[in-house]
Amino acid sequence: MATLSCSSSSLNYQHQAFLRLPRVPTNTGSLLKGDVRNNLHVPRLLLRVPTTPTSVQVKGDSLTKRRELLLQAGSVAFSLSAFTSIALAENDVPEDFQVHSDDVNKFKIMIPRDWQIGAGEGDGVRSLIAFYPQEASNSNVSIVITSLGADFTRLESFGKVDAFAENLVSGLDRSWQRPAGVKAKLIDSKASKGLYYIEYTLQNPCESLRHLFSVLGIANNGVYNRLYTLTGQFVDEEAEKYGAKVQKAISSFRLI
Repeated sequence: MATLSCSSSSLNYQHQAFLRLPRVPTNTGSLLKGDVRNNLHVPRLLLRVPTTPTSVQVKGDSLTKRRELLLQAGSVAFSLSAFTSIALAENDVPEDFQVHSDDVNKFKIMIPRDWQIGAGEGDGVRSLIAFYPQEASNSNVSIVITSLGADFTRLESFGKVDAFAENLVSGLDRSWQRPAGVKAKLIDSKASKGLYYIEYTLQNPCESLRHLFSVLGIANNGVYNRLYTLTGQFVDEEAEKYGAKVQKAISSFRLI
């Protein structure tokens, strides 16, 4: 019987829906600008994009291509029953939270007041904004915004939410390999008010269970359609400290 080696069984996230980044020194060119002092986990889009900086061109009506585009857009999960509509009026914001309003990218989200904000360098097709605690942590919330072709006007362009969620999680799961890789488990999925909500967990051998939760939406900025992939996550040992904060931030997100 083969012996499991924790040092050699970790998932190669280069080909998965999110990328584990190392500690980022502030004096080097990095994905995020500013002071990034924790092990920030952010989604990585593995899209086949053209050289043009204006949009992602997807030819044909192939459902496989549409599903692949969105499957690789991000990851997430926690109880969908916790997703409630949170008004972002100033008097509704808890004292330890603040509203981050992005008038350029057209979204609002409520984040812990003491969390930091990092902005991605961007490549003309994708941009990244991340929210994370000041101290080193595996908990964070991030949003990736990706330009889409004109034919991507609704999330249903990628398929119904249940089928999409099943394909997403099954595409991430590597627990069947020998030695076993990451174990992915779908918890729940639903569509509400033009957004997709997907809940699942990921766990590498010899590592903590990671709870991820995603909200996905499509909106037009007046020039082209854009896919928004909001991701919140925390590991088991940080659930008490950050679980509720991440949940509140995710549930407050809305496009404007």
